[in-house]
Amino acid sequence: MARITIEDCLKRVENRFLLVNMAVKRVRQIREGSEYLVSSPKNEDIVVALREIAAGKITIREGKEEEIKGEIEKVKEKEEDL
Repeated sequence: MARITIEDCLKRVENRFLLVNMAVKRVRQIREGSEYLVSSPKNEDIVVALREIAAGKITIREGKEEEIKGEIEKVKEKEEDL
């Protein structure tokens, strides 16, 4: 498979904050023993997670998306205060 890019993943996820959150959670799942959802031999866990996201195999649950967006807004507000 060709190289995975952030842009490939952003076609499936609306913003970079959500993408990072999804990738981190998926890497943890993989390291705890979850099976790969795409064929990706000899790749780092983060690469596998990004390939899964780009392939549309990983999604955010409906309620979780709003929770994450709320966290993003809090971070943006703190940055503005600085």
